[in-house]
Amino acid sequence: MMLLLSIVLGIVPLLGIAWTVMEGMVTTVDGLFLSLILLSLSGILFLNAYLELRTRMTKATAQERK
Repeated sequence: MMLLLSIVLGIVPLLGIAWTVMEGMVTTVDGLFLSLILLSLSGILFLNAYLELRTRMTKATAQERK
């Protein structure tokens, strides 16, 4: 559940960046900082999803070896 939630919430900031680009605000200082903040947020959430997936894979591999 946490894996799916992290992926969905990681996509939402990317949609915000697309909206910023479509509105033409990416050339302003506000648009730049908004894009950087949204990229950071998205990166953190995707990192969380990656670590959760890696933990699940190592647990599954450990159970197969038993």
